[in-house]
Amino acid sequence: MKRQFIITMMLTAIMMFACQNVKAADNNGWPANYGGVMLQAFYWDSYSDTKWTNLTKNAQLLSENFDLIWIPQSGNCGGKSMGYDAKYWFPGGNHYSSAFGGENDLRTMIQTFKNLNVKVIGDVVINHRNTESGWFNFPSETYKNVTYQMTSKDVCSTDDGGKAKVQADKEGKQLGNPETTEDWDGYRDLDHTSANVQKCVKAYLKMLLNDLGYAGFRYDMVKGYPAGNTSVYNHDANPEFSVGEYWDGTGKIREWIDATKWGDMPQSAAFDFQFKYVVGSACNSGNYGNLMSYNGDSWGVRNWPLISNMYAEGGYRRWAVPFVENHDTEVRPDGSSNGPLRKDTLAANAFLLAMPGTPCVFYKHWLAYKNQISQMIQIRKKAGIHNMSTYSSLKAEQSVCAVEVQGTKSKLICVVGTGDYTPDLNQYALVASGYHYKYYIEKKFNEVMISLASGTYTGSQKATISLLTSDASAKIVYTTNGSDPTASSPSATNAVTVTIPVGETTLKAGILKGGTVSSIVTRTYTIKEQQIPSFCTRDAGETCAFFEAPASWGNVNCWRWDKNYNYTGNVWPGVPCTMVGTTSGRKVWKWSYQTSQRKSASSNDEGIIFNDGSNQTSNLNFVNGGYYSGDGTLIGVVPDPAGINEVSNTPSTSRGTYYNLAGQKVDKNYKGIVIVNGKKYLRK
Repeated sequence: MKRQFIITMMLTAIMMFACQNVKAADNNGWPANYGGVMLQAFYWDSYSDTKWTNLTKNAQLLSENFDLIWIPQSGNCGGKSMGYDAKYWFPGGNHYSSAFGGENDLRTMIQTFKNLNVKVIGDVVINHRNTESGWFNFPSETYKNVTYQMTSKDVCSTDDGGKAKVQADKEGKQLGNPETTEDWDGYRDLDHTSANVQKCVKAYLKMLLNDLGYAGFRYDMVKGYPAGNTSVYNHDANPEFSVGEYWDGTGKIREWIDATKWGDMPQSAAFDFQFKYVVGSACNSGNYGNLMSYNGDSWGVRNWPLISNMYAEGGYRRWAVPFVENHDTEVRPDGSSNGPLRKDTLAANAFLLAMPGTPCVFYKHWLAYKNQISQMIQIRKKAGIHNMSTYSSLKAEQSVCAVEVQGTKSKLICVVGTGDYTPDLNQYALVASGYHYKYYIEKKFNEVMISLASGTYTGSQKATISLLTSDASAKIVYTTNGSDPTASSPSATNAVTVTIPVGETTLKAGILKGGTVSSIVTRTYTIKEQQIPSFCTRDAGETCAFFEAPASWGNVNCWRWDKNYNYTGNVWPGVPCTMVGTTSGRKVWKWSYQTSQRKSASSNDEGIIFNDGSNQTSNLNFVNGGYYSGDGTLIGVVPDPAGINEVSNTPSTSRGTYYNLAGQKVDKNYKGIVIVNGKKYLRK
């Protein structure tokens, strides 16, 4: 009986061990056929914008678009830090009071996202580690009655190009083994052959998953320690998601992915750096055909993106996390950068979100273009694009690139560039368009699609309703008063754009066929009036304009002209604007006319353009004192303090839009002082 019991217990233990191994092996670093989208929810020095409480506050909106949220390393680094000088690994005391918030705020944020079915990815910095003092005095941390302590013997003997050894010799201390990979001159590079280092790392990773609630890891600086360690750590901790930052050519990135294998399957994905550089080169140069190209070569190997058909026949796209910008490549506050995206932010994101792999959107881009990026994500998911989707090139030349991507539900065509490509509109519907990009989706759905998601917005919005059926007899019918559309409601044949005004609006749209309306879709909107910030002021008689720049823009310039003159020097990009304040995290810039800037111009039109040397608005109608949003919408007019220039009961309607003194649009029946083209009029 005793012998049978022992055998039963042994078999049970073996089965449990086998199940654990199967579970770990099943993750394989990144799920197959995964349709999620990732957000890098921070940028360099984003301490205010992306503190834990702010991300929690915005969790509902983020959850409607993103499946994975990557946040900075969350431990206390001993001061204001982005987290890459990691010091404390385990909870206790103030060990999780970082520059982004305290431990309770962190736990609340992670749990909030988890409740919304969004998984949080933690930045894991284990290549190197900060000390409490000196070169080798690492903190001693006790977690669940186990003390974790690193010593000088856990530091690579070749750390900091030999500086660590010089210091160790001075202090009479021993170091670990030499580095077998890339050295990093900053903090102590950890010797991952050390049993103590491995013990600490394994406990740390399990704590992140099982205690704090992370779902996976973004490993920092994986070039600094053997890829086999990533395999061991992931197999032990069993994260749902793992992605490594291997900043190198495609061949080296592939070698790293292969080296993370446990058995015959990789245990981690990797960022697709060559995708970033290919997209950046194409958009920055305006040669859009190069989106189908490669980024030079390394060691005789062409640097095709991991997701490309031309690299291993797309065999690595499952483990590819493509992106177009991140905290290391962007232009940082101090002006430094590493190959930043300088033009066509929207077009670059449109291409990113149409292609296979698991796309990672940069937070600055999300802040600047929430509506457009949200629309792209919803269309991607509508078509069923995933990380192993296939694609074909339809057109690739300097002015335009068009690709057709096969999803599980339909095909998606992405067109990027200044040129055009139009598919068969009997088969495809135009569902999104913007600056240098268009999305078409296959008409395989017996329904309509509304581009603008339900929610609260500032300033009037536009919602495009598209017909996603190939039935030529079908029409779109819609209402904006909350009632169900009928055969007599406003209609359109293929698509229609509806303006959503300030206030509460319920938009309903459906398909009309044979006198019957079906497949009704409902969207509800709360639109708040956009106010002009109080710091926007004009001097008496001043000619000027204001621009609320997208968060991703750099310093803003102005280009202003009419039929006779250019008022900004007539040399692109024009003249620098002056930053006058910040609203909702976005900088507001002012252009003020100086007589010396006026140059003769030969033009048959007139207008104003704001730009940062790379990004630019379209040609906008110039209104003196006008306040323009990041997408070029004229929000209102800052009044001239000189007083009423002209008194009239009925100023000519040809003079333009009416605004009250608060800068709000008013109709032509408004009584009182109105502003038209920067001048005041009294309407009685």
